[in-house]
Amino acid sequence: MLTRRKFMMTTAALTVGGLAARAGANTGTFEITRTEAEWRAQLTPAQFAVLREEATERAFTNELMGERSPLLKEDRVGNYNCAGCALPVYRSETKYDSQTGWPSYWDAIEDAVGTREDRSYLFMVRTEVHCARCGGHLGHIFDDGPEPTGARHCINGLAMTFTPDATGVEEGHPVTA
Repeated sequence: MLTRRKFMMTTAALTVGGLAARAGANTGTFEITRTEAEWRAQLTPAQFAVLREEATERAFTNELMGERSPLLKEDRVGNYNCAGCALPVYRSETKYDSQTGWPSYWDAIEDAVGTREDRSYLFMVRTEVHCARCGGHLGHIFDDGPEPTGARHCINGLAMTFTPDATGVEEGHPVTA
């Protein structure tokens, strides 16, 4: 029988476990490392929350802490880069409208991202995706995306910047302003 005490102990253990898992997200060996103070000086408050503390912007608004990303509606040809270190992580030709409210891609640029198991959300195991160069949290990968990969990289717009392609035109993907 589940008593109130067992329920409270289980809830506390899951909460602590989730916090511990989140605290370790940006640890590891990365080419670019900075102190918390250095990251805070470089990033906006919302970018810091997403990249370094794994916060998530609100769906369809791409807003967090009063900051908003325009990348959900970005449709020009170019690269989406990590906002923490400027590493190109996604190309425009892999972006698609997943109807989820976050910029979505069916694949990342080769060797640009890393993944890890994320158990921070109660009773759910997800795949967290981070920048391979600085460890910044970008979002999550799900297996309900389109061909050819079947993956949906669901990425926080605030975790990225955009650099348009110099030519502005890619076969089958015209630039719109």
